[in-house]
Amino acid sequence: MALVDKKVKDFNLTAFKAGEDDFFQVTKEDIKGKWSVFFFYPADFTFVCPTELGDLADNYEEFLKLGVEVFSVSTDSHWTHKAWHEKSDAVSKVKFTMVSDDQFK
Repeated sequence: MALVDKKVKDFNLTAFKAGEDDFFQVTKEDIKGKWSVFFFYPADFTFVCPTELGDLADNYEEFLKLGVEVFSVSTDSHWTHKAWHEKSDAVSKVKFTMVSDDQFK
């Protein structure tokens, strides 16, 4: 489902990004006035998701050239995102922000 040009509700979620020293918050203000792709997937450490994340990682530089930031989102914690990034060959090439939407667990 595409939600192009739709208003986003306020949010404040913890995220992991390779190369960052600390976890950080991603909010509506961070994306306001910018093009963003939010890729939602069910869970880290599954056999299906690394392929989609890997494909996005392979094309991330092209998104950036177009002025588009990419965020992957699952209900796993930011700690789990970091651990998966460190353990998976496919996910280790992810350079975009991995967001934790675990507030509803």
